[in-house]
Amino acid sequence: MTAHPRGETPVPPADPAADPAAGTPDDDTAATTPAARAEEHEEHEDTGPVEQTDTVDDHPETEDAADDADDASADARAEAASDAQADTTNDARADTTDDARADAANDAQADAGDAPAAPQLSEAEAELAAQRELRAKIEQRKAEKAAISAGAKLSGTAADLMAAVKAVESGARPATAFVPEPTPAPAPPRAVSAPVAAPAPAAPSAVPSQAAAAPATVADVTEVLTAGGAPEALAGEVARVLGEQAAQVLRADPWQLLSVPGTTPEQADGFARALLGAECGPADGRRAAALVGWLLERAALKGHTAVTAEQVCKALAGFSVPAPEEAVAHALAEGVALALQDGTAEEPEAEHDEDSPEPAEEPAEPAPALLGLDRYAMAEESLADGLARLVNSPVEDAGEWEQVPGSAGDLVRAVAGHGLVAHTGGEASRAEAAALLSAAHRLGLRAYAATHSRDGRDRVAAALHAREADGGADTAWAVTLAGLLSGAEGPGRDADGALDLDLLVVFDAPQLDVETGAVLVEALPDGARLVLSGDPNVLPSAGAGQVFADVLSARACPQVASRTPDPGPIGELVSGIGIGELNQVAAPGKEVVIVPVRDAGEAVHRTVQLVADSVPRAFGIEAGHTQVITPGHGGSAGTRALNAALKQRLNPGPGRFGGFDAGDRIAYVPLPGRTVPGVVQGADADGLHLDCAGEPVVVPKERVEASVRHAWALTAHQAAGMRWPAVVVVLPGDAAQALTRPWVYTAFGRGERHLSVVHGVDAALPRAVAEAVPQPRTTRLAELLRPAPAEETA
Repeated sequence: MTAHPRGETPVPPADPAADPAAGTPDDDTAATTPAARAEEHEEHEDTGPVEQTDTVDDHPETEDAADDADDASADARAEAASDAQADTTNDARADTTDDARADAANDAQADAGDAPAAPQLSEAEAELAAQRELRAKIEQRKAEKAAISAGAKLSGTAADLMAAVKAVESGARPATAFVPEPTPAPAPPRAVSAPVAAPAPAAPSAVPSQAAAAPATVADVTEVLTAGGAPEALAGEVARVLGEQAAQVLRADPWQLLSVPGTTPEQADGFARALLGAECGPADGRRAAALVGWLLERAALKGHTAVTAEQVCKALAGFSVPAPEEAVAHALAEGVALALQDGTAEEPEAEHDEDSPEPAEEPAEPAPALLGLDRYAMAEESLADGLARLVNSPVEDAGEWEQVPGSAGDLVRAVAGHGLVAHTGGEASRAEAAALLSAAHRLGLRAYAATHSRDGRDRVAAALHAREADGGADTAWAVTLAGLLSGAEGPGRDADGALDLDLLVVFDAPQLDVETGAVLVEALPDGARLVLSGDPNVLPSAGAGQVFADVLSARACPQVASRTPDPGPIGELVSGIGIGELNQVAAPGKEVVIVPVRDAGEAVHRTVQLVADSVPRAFGIEAGHTQVITPGHGGSAGTRALNAALKQRLNPGPGRFGGFDAGDRIAYVPLPGRTVPGVVQGADADGLHLDCAGEPVVVPKERVEASVRHAWALTAHQAAGMRWPAVVVVLPGDAAQALTRPWVYTAFGRGERHLSVVHGVDAALPRAVAEAVPQPRTTRLAELLRPAPAEETA
């Protein structure tokens, strides 16, 4: 049977008219932690942009929460969320600390001996600083581009930003007073052919703690929360989100409680009734504005950067808002949302020849009105501007490029003459990008590879090592994207603050969200070459946007499709799934094994048996190198149940370190969307000690619950961008509704040598592969990248 090359399946543009669907967060997501917010995204990945009602998803990972939600009132759910945050036991930790996003962060730290007078930021802190800097620039662009109507009133952060912009424009204060310039890292000299590796850390890296609110602010917020019947444990998070004036803000507008991740409209309504009494009502403008912002935030968790006004109005009606259109207009006036597209279209002048009986063409249908949050709207615009800059900037003639055969040669030729190139293909196509990097190195170009995870970085480094004529490339040519942006890895910055490189190949490009993409492109110098390389069939990014799919859809740059299929039975199986076919493949070496099960209990039992006994005995692969992947976190065969069973078999213990024992496999979440596999080493007064791919990491004890969970079993979202020698995919019967073609494609493609499928969904699996294609995310990047019509540019 012939494997199907990847990358040639057309990518449809985002459909802004996706139907809204109902859903509420798992009770786990009420905890305001990075892992909890990431889990909330994962639960709603396949639903519509906004919810009309507050009913529970039918996804398996929400099953546990559904049972609890049916038995509790809104206030009781708030209390449960609060208790889950405060509880430090293993069960509470497991229920509140998941992440669905996959990437590697904290890969290398700055040299301890450099600049003792100016302590270096950790990788996570540096990345947060880069994001803050970009958002500040985006907000300034927004203030410059958008006219504020005379009657509009700004408050809070918006007012502060406007004041800052005015201060800069008037010359009263320099721009650096608001956006500190990062100190550029030293760049390697152009003449040197080998890269300068990032210095190894001298000590275990510490996880940056979020800035704690002042005790007086927390005390004031606690008083307000108590008066409104809300849990006191939320005071710290409310103060962090709403700032020093949090208590005053809540008294003036109790629905601002919705700004705290995990809060539901029912909880906010109950809080407002307790504070306002008879003044509280469903028609309150404050409630409507807060609901609009909440709906857009929920849509962003599912990957949408924009939502149609019609969907927002429909969802508002589900929350008993009497005049949804007026509520949306009020939210726009208050700056809660932006009108990204007004829904009207200019009618072209009718060209009708009096001598011709044929009438003029009918005017085009107006585009739907779109709403969005400013952070994503401006990030998309910034990213579109940056990509257009790369496309339009002339690239330096580097000389005669190496002649490479096959589709790798197509890639080399495309990159030789263009600043932006898209490269599609499966795992085997990484060798083509490695050939490009080697050819660039031979020309003396400073060419780097950036990957989504450390595992991806190591695989790229191995491919480079195999191609370099001198016996191997320095591994510093391959970096993680997080490490590159934070300065912990890669070439550093030039005098202008741009990355000091000539060519950057971004692997795992489907995992690139719009905000990270904007930060990356903003950092590239004029004349640099950027290659976005990845498999368009895998699950999209954990964050908002679909950068790779939009670039492909817009056709704004050359596209090179790999003609190299993935080898072996697993590659043949996955290639077929990519085009909607679940084929039987010949696996003489038992590379692919199907294990039928009748129920979830048997699924857990067979999974433990495969990981602990069967796979090590048949293939010599240790249990620590076998990864279990399942659709959800909840349910009787979700990640929680599987991790508990696998820990009992592989590393039993009392969980003496906040629910963990030395030797436990964990997933560490330094930032939302960053999942780093590791192993627990121990704990002391400094916190929990981890070994993450050879790098020691110390997680302070107050951050353990928020950023560490067991990881013998992961979801496909968490596993994206990584591969293991053996993978066991668990498909319990209650997971049938959660299966989609991208999910199956991603999960089955994580195994290198062996794939076992614990199969309990019967016909739902081939049906999902053939039919279950999720609705595209609603984004604007593809439209922003498309060239304007000739009459508009004339």
